[in-house]
Amino acid sequence: MVAFRQFNQAGTIVLITSEGELVKVLVVGSGGREHALAWKLLQSERIQEVICVPGNGGTALLPRCQNLALSVTDFEGMSRFALVNNIGLIVVGPEVPLAAGITDYLQAQNLTVFGPTQAGAQIESSKAWAKALMQDAKIPTAAAEVFTSLDAAIAYVKQQPLPIVVKADGLAAGKGVTVAATVEAAIEAITAAFAGQFGEAGSQVVIEECLMGEEVSVLAITDGLTIRPLLPAQDHKRIGEGDTGANTGGMGAYAPAPLITPALMDRIQQEILEPTLAALRQREIDYRGVLYAGLMITPEGDPKVIEFNCRFGDPETQVVLPLLETPLDVVLLACAQQRLDQLPPLAWKSGAAVCVVIAAQGYPENYQKGLAISGLEQAERSGAMVFHAGTRLKQQLVTDGGRVLGVTAVSDALPAALKQVYGATDCIQFEGMYYRRDIGHRALPQLQE
Repeated sequence: MVAFRQFNQAGTIVLITSEGELVKVLVVGSGGREHALAWKLLQSERIQEVICVPGNGGTALLPRCQNLALSVTDFEGMSRFALVNNIGLIVVGPEVPLAAGITDYLQAQNLTVFGPTQAGAQIESSKAWAKALMQDAKIPTAAAEVFTSLDAAIAYVKQQPLPIVVKADGLAAGKGVTVAATVEAAIEAITAAFAGQFGEAGSQVVIEECLMGEEVSVLAITDGLTIRPLLPAQDHKRIGEGDTGANTGGMGAYAPAPLITPALMDRIQQEILEPTLAALRQREIDYRGVLYAGLMITPEGDPKVIEFNCRFGDPETQVVLPLLETPLDVVLLACAQQRLDQLPPLAWKSGAAVCVVIAAQGYPENYQKGLAISGLEQAERSGAMVFHAGTRLKQQLVTDGGRVLGVTAVSDALPAALKQVYGATDCIQFEGMYYRRDIGHRALPQLQE
């Protein structure tokens, strides 16, 4: 197999084999999302190898996959590695390097990247910027005001109905949002943000009305001109069963979410996704990657945007990708090369997928690392996939984060997938492990209607 480089019309290097196959992909990130991306990419016959930066214990064990011990913000190191090793596509998982401009840097080296530029990543890195974009484009969202003054923000919340939502403007690792049931709780959140709890991310705050209804995640892929939704998923943010307790990065997910009917997805496409892409283009932002819409479906059945993210969701990726039949490399490369309109409709497996996140004791606050993990082989023999989120491979696999593993099962229907995923989850052991046993609980009554 002979590989060579060619330039597309934009002057970007694309690595092609003599058979027209993509050879090597670099995946940036270390979580469950990145493990799922690498796993799915390796299912394609066009992929020779996946390199994960820095990866985790799970990606270290994947066939034809290797970890590269670089920081996700070491743009120079990644660029040098990609150029020397003929990397044909770079897929950026986390929001932090996107917000720091990784795509801009790598594109300047004529490398092909799936992920928005720094300007596009503002849709997640600045809630105030995203809110202004939505207001300008008349995208349905919560009413909100932005504050840079503590006193002005406190005065405002005293005049607003409760509950009310306080958001640190910037990236705060999922911990910058408070749904305040009392004025005192809102003032406490505002004060903490301005006092530096979230660093520069809290230098201004967005205060908005609290939307009521049911949350759902719609991840869409775009090449900056065309935008296509993936299957809708529902995440479970709260640490406790019954959606109680502290917010987390996500304790589990399932897809497709029956709440999103074909008619409602058409509305989301026409009222949210298309206008958002148009608004980005009006700002001369060439957005190529994932546009993640975190939505609230109101009791009246209307979709409203809670937030936008600039990347694949975690753990939504762990349930959406196992259902995708179209090769992932084909999809991502079409976005990066701005030819998504030439791609046939995405093909999906029938049935449902469920992911249950296993967390370390104490998460999302303080937790111990370095605990030995066992039972993974038994879990995978049951037919489940185990995506590693916070693990490290030493002499054996050990915990290395708060969210440690994501166990995913696919079956012909959600109840069967739930039975399979919890059977597999029960096989895994490490000291103090915790997981919710009610993932998918909102969907089951809807399926029975």
